[in-house]
Amino acid sequence: MSYSIDVNILLYSSDASSPFHERALEFMKSCAENSEPVFLAYLTLLSYVRIATHPRIFTDPLTPKEALENIGKLSDLPQVRLVSEREGFLELYKETTKEVTVRANLVPDAHLATLLRQHGVSTLYTNNADDFAKFGFLDVRNPLASRE
Repeated sequence: MSYSIDVNILLYSSDASSPFHERALEFMKSCAENSEPVFLAYLTLLSYVRIATHPRIFTDPLTPKEALENIGKLSDLPQVRLVSEREGFLELYKETTKEVTVRANLVPDAHLATLLRQHGVSTLYTNNADDFAKFGFLDVRNPLASRE
């Protein structure tokens, strides 16, 4: 099985002040130790850099160098595949979003969903399950959900 990881999981794993930090870090460590292919979009990785370095979002923001080093370590893992838009992306985006009103914060989610669809990836780990569940082809999983 192949899968992808949303930016929020990456951010929580880097933000020690987050209540999700420990679970996200544990999840990311398990991904690093697993040999299953992980498809990561440049969209996700650069969103991580944008948000992790933002002083109004992170209590203790990373420097750009630290953020880039983090994504470098992640992308260097042998099971990680970096993905970007292929020919026909815009048409597939239109098809993917034809039954969903996409605006504002849902735009990057629709972008990621379309990228995953274009690359044949159907499983996404995220803490934003409600938005991604709007795209019926995705198997959306929350690795941070309470384990009771």
